[in-house]
Formats: sequence, C-alpha cells, structure tokens
Amino acid sequence: MIPASLLLLVCSVFIFNGASASIVLAGRAQFARVADVCAREAGAVCGQDSASSLAARDGPVVSSRSTLASVVHYPPNSTYINDLDFALNGSGAPGVYNSSQSPEYGVYNWCNMPHVRAGEYVTPPEDYKLKYVEVIHRHHKRTPYASNTFFKEDVEWQCEGEGVVHYVKSPSGPGADPAVIQWNAFTDDQNPWTSSVGPGFVGTNCQLPQITAEGLQDSYQHGVDLRSVYADIFGWNDTLDTETVKIRVTNNVITSQVAGGVLRGLFPGVSDVQVHVQPEGIDSLEPQYPCPAADAVRAAYTTGDSGAEWQHHLNTTAPLFATLDAVSGIEEEDDAGWHTWFDHYYDNLSAKQCHGKALPCSVNDTSLCVTQEEADTVYRLGNWEYSYIYRDAANSTLYSALKYGAWVLELRAHLENAITGESTVAHDGSISALLGFLQVSKMVWPGMGSEIVFELYDKAGEHFIRVLFGGQPLETSTPLGTLNLIPVDKFIDYIDSMLGSGSELYAACQG
Repeated sequence: MIPASLLLLVCSVFIFNGASASIVLAGRAQFARVADVCAREAGAVCGQDSASSLAARDGPVVSSRSTLASVVHYPPNSTYINDLDFALNGSGAPGVYNSSQSPEYGVYNWCNMPHVRAGEYVTPPEDYKLKYVEVIHRHHKRTPYASNTFFKEDVEWQCEGEGVVHYVKSPSGPGADPAVIQWNAFTDDQNPWTSSVGPGFVGTNCQLPQITAEGLQDSYQHGVDLRSVYADIFGWNDTLDTETVKIRVTNNVITSQVAGGVLRGLFPGVSDVQVHVQPEGIDSLEPQYPCPAADAVRAAYTTGDSGAEWQHHLNTTAPLFATLDAVSGIEEEDDAGWHTWFDHYYDNLSAKQCHGKALPCSVNDTSLCVTQEEADTVYRLGNWEYSYIYRDAANSTLYSALKYGAWVLELRAHLENAITGESTVAHDGSISALLGFLQVSKMVWPGMGSEIVFELYDKAGEHFIRVLFGGQPLETSTPLGTLNLIPVDKFIDYIDSMLGSGSELYAACQG
C-alpha cells in the first residue's frame, strides 16, 4: 500500500486525506470500463442477459452468471443520450467538440470536461470535516491514436517542440542530471516497411498518441483548479510533500504527460516527481489484469446472442459507415474494428475538431468531405454506444464489476484506512467503468479531463462520503440515490455486495 494524503492517478485519480492526497491519471478506455459496475439490493428481480437493454429499465436485474456477490443492475434514466432514434435522426452534437472553453460551467465538453473548481464548489456545513479526498480523472487533449488515423490524412499534424521526453535518472552521480531526451518522430523512405502502414498524417513528428500543447495547458489548469479548492483545506504550500502526496499513473505514457501539467498547477514549486505505476499486465487502474469472464460478458451483449440491439444499431448505421469510408479510404471488409463501433471515427474526428482542424476530405476527391452533420451523428452514436456498453445492457454492471473491480477494492481499502487514521492510497481507474460500477443515472462518453472525486468527511465521529462527477454530486440509479454526504458504511456495503473479496473477484474473472 502507498501511504499518502493525496493520490494522483493519471487516468487520473487524486486523493486527499487530511494532509494526504492521491492523483491517478488514466486513458479514455480505462474510464469507459469503470462505468459497467452495478449495485445489489435485497429483493431485486432476478434475470439473465436481455436482448434489449430498454426492456430492463422497469427494475433492477440480478445477474445469474456472476460468482461474485450479487450484482444488481439498476438501469439508467431514459434520456436523449441512450435514445437510439435520437442518435440516428437527431440534430447537433451532444455537447462541445471544438474548444476547451465552455459557454457555461457544467456543459458537456468533450474537449475539456467540467471539474472541481473554487467558483462552483459547494462546501458542506461546518460540522462536516473533510478527512480524505481521492480524485480520478482522464487525460486531457491528445492526438488521435495511430490506429484511429486514416491510411493517408488530408491535413497536417505537427508537434514541433512538443516531443515526448524519455530518459532515466540516477539518485546520485553524473546520472542525477542527465540530458533531457525529447523524441521527434520521423519516417525514412529507405525503410521498405514505411509504405506498408501508410503515412497517416504526412510528415508528422508527433508520437501517436501524445498529449498536445493545448492538452498540457488544460492539464495545468486542472491542477490549478484543484489547488483552488483543496490547498487551504489541507494546508499545502507550493511544493509537493512526497510523504503526504502520491501520484499514480498507468503504463500508457500519456497519463504521465498529463501528470506533469496537473502537478505544476497543483504544486507550483514542484520539480522532479516520482510516480507510482503497477506492473504491466496486472494494472488495476488501466485496467490490464486478465479477466476472460468480463470479455465474454461484453461479447454476449454486443456481438453475441444477447446483442440484438447492438447489432441493430450497426445494421442501421451501415450507410453512414459507407459515407465515412468513402472519405477515409477504410475498406468495407476492414478487420481493424472500424465497423464494429464508432470509436475509431469518433476519436479521429473529435481530436481534429478539438484542436481547430478541419473535418477530413478524401485525398482522392477533395470535394468529398465529412460534413459537420455527419460528425455530429458520429458523436451522438458514440455516446449511445458508451451508454449501452456501460449502463443500458442488462449485464453491463456485471461487466464493469469484473473489469474494474480490482481498482474499486483498492478504493474501499483507502476509505477504510482513512477512517481508522491509516492513510494509504494505491489505486488506479478508468472513468467509464467507474461510472458504470456506481451506476450513474445518465451515462455519457467521458470526455477529456473527466473527473470523479471521492470526499470522505467526519461529523462527530461518524463518516460520510460525497462523490462528485463534473464538479457536482453524482446521481445514481441505485437505492443510494445521489452520492451527497451519505454514510460511508452504506457505500462500502454497496461495494461489498457487488464484489465480495479479492479472491472471489479473481475466481469470477477466470469464469
């Protein structure tokens, strides 16, 4: 366990316990996976996988497939987000996709999601004393993943002076102050494999993905905003105290890139920082630990026998895929997953628009371009897909519990240790799966910088928890309701009812 008062997790989680905090930074996929976990309630209606998630919304469903403690799925509210007809035939984007600036606080902004900051932060009554805080947030704006670029892009994307830094540092001697090594990507025509993978962004010197200069600025501001709320409460100065503040990242380097910006804003006098990372292959924050049962559950309600609704949405959107393919050059029989969901197109289009780049045109016919209306439809469908995967499907909660349960068990231990006065934080996570586990009442695709905050309060010896998403108390579909200063024992009971022990989770993952 990592003793700390602040844990910073990149896909990120920040934890503040009295004088301690934890920050964790993670990628978008991590956040998504957290969103699948469900709650249990005695007397709930039992059921199995449902071909239609909408049919399950009349009441909770207890999974009959889990060897965990009873996992009960409480369907989300019916909104425009999980309305497939609106996703297909509605108009406009489901939020802001072209700027880190929002017209007003709380608006869904894919480029830079709302988070805790002093201007809107609601301080509980004086008799509630903040004892511990854990913050988990997604990385900020980045380039697309290489796997989400077209074979040849019609726009440039350069990262001049923004290269990723890589080097090793020793505790003493000449290696204590090594030269800073910054990568500058390039290709060479003499390498016969260069043309086999396509140029993507022609001549780019970016690592794909990497946090951009704009994303680093958003990361810095995120740290400044967190400091504006918690620094006075915990008595922080400008420097990071490694005895009370711990930072955790995933094995994906973009989380470390964001941590640098966040920490500079959070502790202006910070210099070199040691961050914590779990071994690749078993990392609970990303998550990377193997769980065949979780993969099987998700496959069943998407491509399998219980995936009729998912398959219907793919069949219905075939014309849109064809239109996008005509611009991108992606083949109809593509085997890289471009037509199994809208994730690839969503990432490609939104990354460009968040950075002020034009929507793509065909390199073979420059008059053939993706329209804003088509991009908006992709964004609506992407949010529908995330809601279905992590909240609407009857077994989405079981999937989240299996996929992100290890991190939630770590969170439970942090809360219990904070109550007993033993500050220990060592966890990582992903926003989507976490929202799924908590069974948020309205699921969205967590955008850049999405943040969930766990605040533990003491009131006359009793302990209460407040959970904030987008800076506001998180509303769930479970009997816990809105997670606004509820008894922490009830929150821990919810976790126990979903997951049981670590050994039970491990066994359940093996199927």
